[in-house]
Amino acid sequence: MPRKRIYLAGPEVFLPNALAIGRMKAELCAAAGFEGAFPLDQSLDLAGLSKAEQARCISLANEALMRTCDLLIANMTPFRGVSMDGGTAFEIGFMRALGRPVLGYSNVLPDYRTRAEAFRTRGIPSGDSDRMDVEIEDFGLPENLMMAVAIAESAVSVQVHAASPGDEMTDLTAFARCLEAARRITASDS
Repeated sequence: MPRKRIYLAGPEVFLPNALAIGRMKAELCAAAGFEGAFPLDQSLDLAGLSKAEQARCISLANEALMRTCDLLIANMTPFRGVSMDGGTAFEIGFMRALGRPVLGYSNVLPDYRTRAEAFRTRGIPSGDSDRMDVEIEDFGLPENLMMAVAIAESAVSVQVHAASPGDEMTDLTAFARCLEAARRITASDS
């Protein structure tokens, strides 16, 4: 019986050691009985393409890769702001729309509201449309309700872990918890 494939979503693709992190995650997936599919595993020839064509090629390749996967684990750790990476949020929605289980984790403890309030106290940068009179979502969730509920509908909550400062993007403790949950979810499918 072929192993279930997990799409490994997250902003790690932007890190200088992205391929090494992807390999570590894939090894943990294999040890748990899955096949990990990291977006950078794909060999894309982007030479000679404009930036817009490169972006389109990457986006379509990632969508095609997700269609070959049985479930998704997303790194929802805040990236470039208060919230998770926008591309990762799209991937959660994409897999949810396909009816596949989505799991997620964050390597920071404060909930979304706490992070948003802290952001405001530092001063809202120009170009950001947040203002003091704009409501902040307050459901005690680690991320926007749409992301947290999408994951909860897969019978698991967002796994939250306090990574050491500087290790927020690379700590795999909560990722391993997602793999345990994935094993439970896929065992019930059998």
